[in-house]
Amino acid sequence: MGTGGMHVLITLEGIDGTGKSTLHSGLGELLVDLNPVLTREPGATWVGDSVRRAIAEQADPVTEALLFVADHAAHLANVIRPALADGRIVISDRYTDSRYAYQSVTLENSIPEPLAWLQALHNGWTIVPDRTFLLIIPVDVALERLAAKSGREHFERKEILEKVQKNYLELARSDPSRFVIIDASKEKEEIRPFVAGAIRQFFLSSRSRRQR
Repeated sequence: MGTGGMHVLITLEGIDGTGKSTLHSGLGELLVDLNPVLTREPGATWVGDSVRRAIAEQADPVTEALLFVADHAAHLANVIRPALADGRIVISDRYTDSRYAYQSVTLENSIPEPLAWLQALHNGWTIVPDRTFLLIIPVDVALERLAAKSGREHFERKEILEKVQKNYLELARSDPSRFVIIDASKEKEEIRPFVAGAIRQFFLSSRSRRQR
């Protein structure tokens, strides 16, 4: 992660329809004085194009999962590690927990114990986020929000999203010091300043500890 400077990795997670991407862009405005690096998975590198193609063409689940992992590796190498080494705050819209929550569902019939397999694929080289804000919402509400969206992806079905959200909550229970659970049914004008304030407080307290 580099030495010397202050570096913080923040991730935003949740099922489709929680308003996560809207929150992501809003944080850039509210934290502009901290000059954060706003990024996302998939899509921050050229590998993200291959991921989107795999999703659109409904590639087999193992191929799709491995492309997501490849995108994550490129994202770390080209965006996240350099930014952290420069002492920047990085805020990523989706990260490893998306893979653990989503691909462990899509791989159910392809690989035994898919979550353990996915975590083993990342072990030893990924970077664990400092804080993960997990947006939770009733699945029916999420689907209502997605109804107006064109080009729905195969992930965006009720039975899949219910399993994915359950997986997210289990991940949060396994690492409560990292996860902050957000009620995504609240107005964005309430969510954005809360999350921005929590990130700012974490950054300042981390900087204070390192200066001692």
